[in-house]
Amino acid sequence: MIDLSHVQTWVFDMDDTLYPREQGLMRLVQARINAYVVEAVGLNPDEARVLQRQFLDEHGTTLAGLMANYTIDAPHFLHDVHDVPMDSLEPNPALADQLRRLPGRKIVFTNGAREYAGRVLDRLGVADCFDGVFAIEDADLTPKPAPSTFRKVIERFGFEPRLAAFFEDTPKNLEPAKALGMTTVLIGDGHGKPIGDHIDHIAPDLTDFLTDLTFKDAAA
Repeated sequence: MIDLSHVQTWVFDMDDTLYPREQGLMRLVQARINAYVVEAVGLNPDEARVLQRQFLDEHGTTLAGLMANYTIDAPHFLHDVHDVPMDSLEPNPALADQLRRLPGRKIVFTNGAREYAGRVLDRLGVADCFDGVFAIEDADLTPKPAPSTFRKVIERFGFEPRLAAFFEDTPKNLEPAKALGMTTVLIGDGHGKPIGDHIDHIAPDLTDFLTDLTFKDAAA
């Protein structure tokens, strides 16, 4: 039985965590990122995809890699690549119910842009379930897994990491959380990346994981 009785602050990544990867929203975002790299750097689409993956692995986001290597307009990038339709996202009232029953505060911690995060949460029907959103602008454009960004979100919301749980679909983004003392939960299969001992729990689906928690397990 999973014991999360100590958790007082619940921190959630957004994309491919609050909703299943199969709904395809991130494929739309990635396509727009690729198109932006093609135009900004002057590569062909295949070369741009390789560079995008390299930046993602080395810097956490394509934006961070572009900023480190090129002169770009970061606000324009964020608006352009997140300007995607939400039609593929399915509202999830069951997730909303499970989030509301969790005692303590709930926070979204995303490498996505603030306006985009608002649109996603509204579409899912969970916007009113959270006490706050920490987006890439709040991190001064320094994405997860930078330890400094984790420290910023902790400072912003004033919580004790040892009394927090962090839910995320990217294994390496759970490493700083674990180092700080958070309970870590990987949602999904880790995208084929190594799953180390910094991950406390693995769940194929967030809604199912939260549903399986009894109120006694989740009580603060």
